[in-house]
Amino acid sequence: MIIVLRAGAAPAEIEGVLAHVRALGFRPHLSQGEERTVIGVIGDERGVEPDELTWLPGVEKVVPILAPYKLASRDFQAAPTVITLDNGVQIGGPAVVLMAGPCSVESRTQTFEVAEALQGLGVRVLRGGAFKPRTSPYAFQGLGEPALQILAEVRATLGMAIVTEVMGPDEVELVGRYADVLQVGARNMQNYRLLEAVGRQARPVLLKRSPSATTEEWLLAAEYILAQGNPQVMLCERGIRSYDPQLRNTFDLNVVPLLKLLTHLPVIADPSHGTGRRDLVGPMSRAALAAGADGLIVEVHAHPEAALSDGAQSLRPSDLAALLPSLHHAAAAAGRQMAESPSPTTAAQSNAGQV
Repeated sequence: MIIVLRAGAAPAEIEGVLAHVRALGFRPHLSQGEERTVIGVIGDERGVEPDELTWLPGVEKVVPILAPYKLASRDFQAAPTVITLDNGVQIGGPAVVLMAGPCSVESRTQTFEVAEALQGLGVRVLRGGAFKPRTSPYAFQGLGEPALQILAEVRATLGMAIVTEVMGPDEVELVGRYADVLQVGARNMQNYRLLEAVGRQARPVLLKRSPSATTEEWLLAAEYILAQGNPQVMLCERGIRSYDPQLRNTFDLNVVPLLKLLTHLPVIADPSHGTGRRDLVGPMSRAALAAGADGLIVEVHAHPEAALSDGAQSLRPSDLAALLPSLHHAAAAAGRQMAESPSPTTAAQSNAGQV
């Protein structure tokens, strides 16, 4: 349930409600908006009647939340969550954000080559894997901390925010020292100890959907992070498993507008993993923006034919430059604008000669 306080409730009244919730054995979650203060009641609510809380000073009403995911629900927070990265990029606001970069950090030269090309296109968030969970134990597993150091150098040199994956609770502190956004990959969506660990730190979290997860299971995974006190969660649709061998995954566009109805959390689309094919990334990127996605995360490699992972789904920088104008149009058709590249025409022209 959520406790809605009256407009202008005094700090002492808010503290009194928080103390009462704790005394009942629950954990309160305070959300202070411009017009209203809301307190989420976290725990098993059975046996507690909402009327027991309405008499508290400062309380306007108590509202049951029927969805099993409480803090992620639109009932708990009607306004969209907006996450601001250290370099000023806002995710979930009016502008659509593009995150791009190689699947894996392979070397300093490779990473800076693609990062500099992306910066020239106006991209301000770089994705790159340091630790790579692979289906085969013999596939490239990432460079580990040396890759994190390369990413940190990119951030210091180019001013780009960094998104990279964390695979276990024991890595959260290490990755958090280098990254701006911690990615929880699809294979770890229900690694609850990892979710709790990223929920206890202050970095934003990009939570990818498991290949077989329902929407409710995905939102409950987000709830694990939110319940630990970290409100900075983004949901990333990256495709679900299907029977069609022509595609790596089935990119579930339905879930984008569905999530916008169910939750206040930003929704990111990953058409690279969602399709597994470079030639489908563009159409599905435009479709995701039309469906209401708050951002895209796209794999880009300067030499995808030589990539150590996911080369078949990676765009070249020149591919992304050619795609940007249509992304601007798709965002505009949905009533949004792209945060990247001040002019799609200028971006395409200035990068036409790149790799």
